[in-house]
Amino acid sequence: MKIGVFCSGGDAPGMNACVRAVVRRAISEGHEVVGINRGYQGLLDEDFFASESCEPLMSMRSVSGWSRFGGAFLRSSRSIEFCTEAGVKKAASILTRHGIDALLPIGGDGTFHGAVDLAKCWEGRIVGCPGTIDNDLIGTDFTIGFSTAVQTAVEAVDKIRDTAESHERMFLVEVMGRHSGFIAVHTALAAAAECVCIPETKTDIPAIVRDLHELKARGKTSVMMIVAEGDEEGDAVKLNEELQAAGNPFSTRCVILGHLQRGGSPSPEDRILASSVGDFAVQAILTGQTGVMAGLIGGQPTLTRFEDTYAQHKPIPTELSSLIERLAR
Repeated sequence: MKIGVFCSGGDAPGMNACVRAVVRRAISEGHEVVGINRGYQGLLDEDFFASESCEPLMSMRSVSGWSRFGGAFLRSSRSIEFCTEAGVKKAASILTRHGIDALLPIGGDGTFHGAVDLAKCWEGRIVGCPGTIDNDLIGTDFTIGFSTAVQTAVEAVDKIRDTAESHERMFLVEVMGRHSGFIAVHTALAAAAECVCIPETKTDIPAIVRDLHELKARGKTSVMMIVAEGDEEGDAVKLNEELQAAGNPFSTRCVILGHLQRGGSPSPEDRILASSVGDFAVQAILTGQTGVMAGLIGGQPTLTRFEDTYAQHKPIPTELSSLIERLAR
C-alpha cells in the first residue's frame, strides 16, 4: 500500500513528530509513504517530498530527528483551488494517477472538511490526525500543538508579569483563538491571571471594572488579563478601550502574542501525542478504516468521523473558568 501524508492549515508544534510516526509505522509494516509538500495545494501541484535518491518516497532516515523540531518540514498551506469542485476532482485524479491508496492529512477542521469533500470522488482511505493549536476538535482530549502553544504563552505572560509588577500596571495579553478559548483559559490558569475573556462566554465590561476596583481596594498593584483574539468584545486593544471608557482604575498596556504561539520545539506532551496518533492512524488505515480522525480520549486511541470532529463547538470545562475566578482574589 502507498500512503500519502501531508500537513495542512496553520502549522502546529508536533506535526513533524506525527509525520515521523506515520513514516516509521507504515514502512515497518511493509508499506510505502509519499510525503506531500504544502498540503492540499502541494497535492494539486504534485509537489512531493524527494528522498535521498530523489524518489518521491520517504524512508526511515528521511524523518530522523524530526520529533524535536517545531514547524512543518513538509510545509503547510491553505488552498483556495482545493475549495472548488474542480480542485477536489483534480486532487482525486492526481492521487489515482500516482497510485496512492490512502491519505493521512494532519490538520484542523478545515483540513477535515477538505477530506470529507475528497472522499466523495476518491475511493482511497483517508484517516486524519488532529494538528491544530486551538484544541477545538471533538474526538480527542487535546490536539497536536496545543500543549506547546500554552507553554509558550505562559512563558511570555510570566515575563510580562515582571514588568506589570515593576510599573504597577494591568496588561491585556492577547492569545490565539478566533472561535475557541482553550488556549486563553489554560494560559490564564497556568500563569495565575486575574481575568480571562473568551468567545464562549459573554464579556461583561461593567462587571470586570467593578472587580478591578475591588482588587485595587485590596491593595492589588498589577493585573494580568488574558484575551482570546475571538472574544466578542474584540481584540485586546478594543477591549482595553472599552475598559478605560468604563472606568478601569489601572494603567494599562496591551501585548499581542500572535504567531509566536505556533513556533518552537514541541513540548514532551505534544511529541508523545503526535507520535501516538500518527502510529494509530496508520494502524487504522491498514485495518480498513476511512473517513475518520485518530485521537486520544482518556489516554485511549479513538476514531471519530471527520464530520463529527467539527459538528459542534468543543466546550471548555466550566470548572476551569470557575477555578480562575476563585484563585484571582
